[in-house]
Amino acid sequence: MQFGIFTVGDVTTDPTTGRTPTEHERIKNTVAIALKAEEAGLDVFATGEHHNPPFVPSSPTTLLGHIAARTENLILSTSTTLITTNDPVKIAEDYATLQHLADGRVDLMMGRGNTGPVYPWFGQDIRQGIPLAIENYALLHKLWRQDVVDWEGKFRTALQGFTATPRPLDGVPPFVWHGSIRSPEIAEQAAYYGDGFFANHIFWPKQHTEKMVRLYRQRYAHYGHGTPEQAIVGLGGQVFMRKNSQDAVREFRPYFDNAPVYGHGPSLEEFSRETPLTVGSPQEVIERTLSFRDYVGDYQRQLFLIDHAGLPLKTVLEQLDILGEEVVPVLRKEFAALRPAGVPATAPLHPAVLAAQEV
Repeated sequence: MQFGIFTVGDVTTDPTTGRTPTEHERIKNTVAIALKAEEAGLDVFATGEHHNPPFVPSSPTTLLGHIAARTENLILSTSTTLITTNDPVKIAEDYATLQHLADGRVDLMMGRGNTGPVYPWFGQDIRQGIPLAIENYALLHKLWRQDVVDWEGKFRTALQGFTATPRPLDGVPPFVWHGSIRSPEIAEQAAYYGDGFFANHIFWPKQHTEKMVRLYRQRYAHYGHGTPEQAIVGLGGQVFMRKNSQDAVREFRPYFDNAPVYGHGPSLEEFSRETPLTVGSPQEVIERTLSFRDYVGDYQRQLFLIDHAGLPLKTVLEQLDILGEEVVPVLRKEFAALRPAGVPATAPLHPAVLAAQEV
């Protein structure tokens, strides 16, 4: 099973000091967090894609390409690649290039994002979000698998005899997760292609996540890709840890209360009860994360959000040390012991797919 972190790349004032990092600092700090993730023994670093303040990761492939040059083992991913407002031809080119630079250590998560104004900025209509996601991914899927593509759709100009370059590394397209918080159409899309489904599980109660994952698993089997239990599932989550849970709650509360996404709403206690947010000791994080299996089944990737809401870099790096030393080793062992034979432990990423083709 793969464990890692994802970032949304927000530039947020630290509520305890009143200091706001510059965009330069936030970008450089994001690189430092990724490097620390590899040092801590985590498997994955994923960045979001945003084109509006207070966020900075508007160019994920630039950021991940730089991180690729400074790491050796870390899988580089996205926690959203905007399939609706990016041109699928450019996605095909950019992520194939990144795949070559990273020697195959690349996958990506397709999503629609949650920022409505981005659509007109890129010449699109938010009311067409689902049809855009379906059509654009159909084209991207073909661009990575066919050397010469003829295409005609509703949302972009037609292609005739087009070849996307570079071609995917070793002829193996990057693995794709389809990320969704609330849209069953996206779970259906992931199942249709036999791709992964990532339920970014940080805003909704477990009953909703359970329904979405169950739908994906059922439809994955319906399309003949394997049993429901063999479907490839990822989950998001958010944690903040200290040795004593009381210290964790006391330290994290001002950041939660002023967070740009969920601040000034439900209390920390309410949000922790209704969503996967876990603020407490490492043991509490272990127990809460293991409980996700009770309602989604055995899954392949767990990503944690740990750098949101103005948390200073020093604190984030401390969180990574705790994850790497106290939490992830236990989770690896426990999830492996529970996983039945025949259920994949990880997504079919480039090295495994290439090795299978060479047999």
